[in-house]
Amino acid sequence: MSAAAVEAARPIASAIDLARYPLDKLEGPGADTLIGECRRQLAATGSCLLPHFLTDAATATMAAEARDLEPLAHRERHNKSTAYLEAPDESFPESHPKRRLQPTSVGAIAYDLIPRESLIRRLYEWDGLLRFLERALGRGALYRYADPLGGLNVAAMGAGEALLWHFDQTDFVVSLMLQKSVRGGAFEYVPHIRSTEAPNYERVQRLLDGSREEVIELDLEPGTLALFEGRHSIHRVSAIEGPTTRLIALLGYDTKPGTMSSERLKLRRYGRIA
Repeated sequence: MSAAAVEAARPIASAIDLARYPLDKLEGPGADTLIGECRRQLAATGSCLLPHFLTDAATATMAAEARDLEPLAHRERHNKSTAYLEAPDESFPESHPKRRLQPTSVGAIAYDLIPRESLIRRLYEWDGLLRFLERALGRGALYRYADPLGGLNVAAMGAGEALLWHFDQTDFVVSLMLQKSVRGGAFEYVPHIRSTEAPNYERVQRLLDGSREEVIELDLEPGTLALFEGRHSIHRVSAIEGPTTRLIALLGYDTKPGTMSSERLKLRRYGRIA
């Protein structure tokens, strides 16, 4: 049996450090403590980090899978957008956050390019992870995206690439850091900088003008599972430095079934709509 076949036959839960994160015993007291800590972190800061979520062996395997797929990543270089991921609103002054354009560049490996037997895809499609995320996020039932391109993807950022300051158009994002860059590539954010009732454009504008007074930097080591509520917390990835590509898996879930990405987003992120 090949090494790939042996890996595919291994129970997917073995990719997780179950001593730290007992996803195999979600009804036990250890899981209750873990769920409580996840919810505490999310309420306080809008983010939750679970370092060493993956075993060292699983991290190495998934990073190797992502490196093999990296040549397939679609890149829209020299792209610009607003912090709201919308077209500039010219009813505002040129310096206003709703109108100001920022450069951004990232490669994306679409779901349909990730082999079914790969460890990273098997983990995403494992119901045990889904059940854990339902409890940790506290948003009721969750469903994997129905989108064949965006359900699971790997973001690849090389030297000179950076992700703009922006708000997400979804309530939460689940990610797995697989490989760090040598320098740069920091995940930075300002928690709860806006709300549904108060857009707080002045605070956003100060940030875009270079203010660092409210910025938090998260240290995402390989093997870390991160939960992030980005609809109201602005965030970015700083410019990559050095020859090592930053690789992070983005796992798509929603509170309703059948979620699909828009055609506009698919074209920009994957270069195709099907």
